[in-house]
Amino acid sequence: MDQDTTRSSLRKPLDILVEGRLRARPICVELIDVSEGGCKIRGRHGFAKEGEHVTLKVNGIRAPLGNVVWVEGKYAGVKFTGTMHPGVIDHLCKQELIKKRDRGEE
Repeated sequence: MDQDTTRSSLRKPLDILVEGRLRARPICVELIDVSEGGCKIRGRHGFAKEGEHVTLKVNGIRAPLGNVVWVEGKYAGVKFTGTMHPGVIDHLCKQELIKKRDRGEE
């Protein structure tokens, strides 16, 4: 499936370690990018299957409930059942930029 053609909103790149729940068990994954309607996450190979429900907590902010819509190796695409407010996405991106600047990665 070509995820770029089915996406309804622009994804913003992030690289944040987040906690969540998948299959009623706790997970720790990397949030690769995020949009109002979904996100891409990276975990261990086989950590997710299409159709599973996932919840994520990003820097203390609970993302909308999501469903895994595709899996490719260690990566999975999540479509939120609701939407993430654009202001929350901007806030997360600004926090990540500040962290990178403080680490000298800018």
